[in-house]
Amino acid sequence: MTRSKTWIDNPSTPRFVPPPGAVDAHVHVFGPEADFPFSPKAKYHPEDATPEMLFALRDRLGFSRNVIVQASCHGTDNAATLAGIAKSNGAARGVAVVDPDIGMDELQRLHAGGIRGVRFNFLKRLVDHAPKDKFLEIARQIEPLGWHVVVYFEADLLEELMPFLEAIPTIVVVDHLGRPDIAQGPDGRDIAAFKALLDTHPHIWTKVSGAERLSIHGPPFDDFVEVVRPIVEAFPDRVLWGTDWPHPNMEHRVPDDGTLVDVIPRIAITEELQRKLLVTNPERLYWRA
Repeated sequence: MTRSKTWIDNPSTPRFVPPPGAVDAHVHVFGPEADFPFSPKAKYHPEDATPEMLFALRDRLGFSRNVIVQASCHGTDNAATLAGIAKSNGAARGVAVVDPDIGMDELQRLHAGGIRGVRFNFLKRLVDHAPKDKFLEIARQIEPLGWHVVVYFEADLLEELMPFLEAIPTIVVVDHLGRPDIAQGPDGRDIAAFKALLDTHPHIWTKVSGAERLSIHGPPFDDFVEVVRPIVEAFPDRVLWGTDWPHPNMEHRVPDDGTLVDVIPRIAITEELQRKLLVTNPERLYWRA
């Protein structure tokens, strides 16, 4: 399997200065492979992207903290994510991917290591099997820990997943707005269905991230801003933001992280909205205990 690099070593310095305590709430660490091998089932094989590299980027972009999300290439072995959290000196928390038969002792161990949520991935190009019944069992197990569920899917699966999302007893965070077709515009079918989901289910949040993946036109991501700004304004207490560094599977469209940060004041146009997006909301999920 070919190793691929998907980030810029020297991203631009953003014009936007995040507020004190700001959290980049969606990042990954990969390897180093010599210490943390990739899953035999991995669908992609990235270059090493270490915690030290992540924290250097965090400082360059002006953030204070990170949420490290377990990536599919590491499967259900969360060792690399836990190691990244441990090296952060309290400035990182994590989201794990776990085996369906996980027990409370292992969940408690993950909690002690800084994990505060589990991720369920429904992208067929990344995972072979996504058992909703087993996922609901996991969601019930993590509820007493105060964790939440992160769900990754594409827009064409939303209707099918509705009963599953409604049955989850914890807060649900949808990655990258459920990957709508941005070309449809702010009133398009995909984003309208997603806004209806948020309107009717107050336990569902979303990450208003992924401009580099969702924009049709690319930087400065005007089409993404047009679609996403109304969501931030309508649901200010249920939105998170992240760079998605090191941008897995973006070999043909490697983004500049500084440019991504400069999207923030265009989707959250007031200081109050920016603070909720980057500080208050992620603190509620990741640093309350």
